[in-house]
Amino acid sequence: MTEARAGMLLVATPALLDPNFVDTVVLLLDVDDQGALGVVLNRPSVIRVGDVLDAWAGAVDEPDVLFQGGPVGPEGALAVAVLRDAADVPVGFRAVEGALGLVDLDTPVELLEGSLAGLRIFAGYAGWGAAQLDGEIEEGSWYVVPAEAADAFRDDPAELWRDVLRRQPGEMAWHSTRPFDPELN
Repeated sequence: MTEARAGMLLVATPALLDPNFVDTVVLLLDVDDQGALGVVLNRPSVIRVGDVLDAWAGAVDEPDVLFQGGPVGPEGALAVAVLRDAADVPVGFRAVEGALGLVDLDTPVELLEGSLAGLRIFAGYAGWGAAQLDGEIEEGSWYVVPAEAADAFRDDPAELWRDVLRRQPGEMAWHSTRPFDPELN
């Protein structure tokens, strides 16, 4: 089992039945003794970014919609970005892992122009209290796997769950071929 830390992915296992997380891929943004915080990468909404955050409409990757980051605080927004050049850190950017990080949405968009290779905005987040995530991993609810920067910025996130599992070594890749409804098998 890989340690859950910022920059890693949580991939829901078939044992995870919570409707908030079935077949999700969560990017961990912060993990410490107090708990963990991340965003669901594969739940786009139908709400266009320009409808709620007009200034950011032209800066986000396609699809240009808000993503449902998780069940906690859905009225708030988090912006996940990847830098073009990890050595050129603009104002308003906080690194999570390497060139991947968070953008402060109060930063004027103009100050970030040319600095970002990808940007996605999430309404809400997924959160766990102290040791809660470790317990869920131990009970078999999550696979913890390395992330690739492109995972958060795919044009079509519908196959992200399968694609992330498919690239894993050993038996974990086999889970990518399981039917969504085993009763139909």
